[in-house]
Amino acid sequence: MEVSAEEKLFYGHNITVIKREPDCTVYKMKDVCGEGTMTRYQVFPGIDLMYNDFYLQNCFLKLRPKVEMIGIDHCCQGCREWKLQNNLYMYLQERDLQKPQTCRAIDLPFSHYQGITIAIYIEEASNTLSALTDGFFLDLYGLRNKLCSCKRPFILKAGDSIQRIFSELYAVPDQIRENYFKIKVLELLLFLSVADVSPNSRARPYFPKNQVDAVREIRKYMTDHPDKHLTLEELSAQFGIPLTAMKACFKEIYGTSVYAYLRSCRIRTTANLLGQTTKSITDIARQVGYENPSKFAAAFKAVMNMPPLQYRNSKAVTPLWREPLDG
Repeated sequence: MEVSAEEKLFYGHNITVIKREPDCTVYKMKDVCGEGTMTRYQVFPGIDLMYNDFYLQNCFLKLRPKVEMIGIDHCCQGCREWKLQNNLYMYLQERDLQKPQTCRAIDLPFSHYQGITIAIYIEEASNTLSALTDGFFLDLYGLRNKLCSCKRPFILKAGDSIQRIFSELYAVPDQIRENYFKIKVLELLLFLSVADVSPNSRARPYFPKNQVDAVREIRKYMTDHPDKHLTLEELSAQFGIPLTAMKACFKEIYGTSVYAYLRSCRIRTTANLLGQTTKSITDIARQVGYENPSKFAAAFKAVMNMPPLQYRNSKAVTPLWREPLDG
């Protein structure tokens, strides 16, 4: 389908339209490192809701609205990375909100990102909301000033009320979608109008490029060598990054601790082997460094929510011998 000149100006030239209906447009963004979709619904005249689902390592988003707008992003899965001035980096993680910049290069450390964007075109949206009902008032210009006072990307951890609103938007039955979107967007704007967005409430750590690069190398090492046993101190020394900085930077980028990530790498490696080979569970456990079968079974269940033998049976791979029962 043809992309309008206005859409190209707003979203950039690397998009195509794969579906266009009166209330919904689906855009496909494709780059050398992957692709993604953006599904846009008009909630009110002047307010759009967009589902983002990207499978790529990085992209360049070029939002050039012709009118004044507020954009609010919510991260559901994955992580976004921004490079700031002076080679500093910051991250949008799960349950985070942010006010996006209009033109920005974005890296996706997990090569996958899912989230929602609420786009508010201030003048048109203000006119729409003011006509809804007597006594209902939302100061969108005041909200703009509140969220856009900082030149750096605005990032805020969603409180329970705002997180609940977004979580309910990720699974909406088609039969009630139109009216449900209206209710939830109004609820979100009301909560944002009273949210604490002072600098102290939204202070986020920034990390220099050398630390970010070191942490990425550590993650790659753990992914490539799940059987290796290195302490945090040994990883810190091997990759030339202070221990405290390594732990903080790793958790900010990947949303978990170094040890938890390593355990997840090991368990997911064993899950693939359980589903694709007939090796014994004991041999598979040893392959990723677990010498104690009971500890391996407990770790596997903690990550995969079932014991390894049950997981193997669910994948219908029958070994050449009878497996011992595991806990």
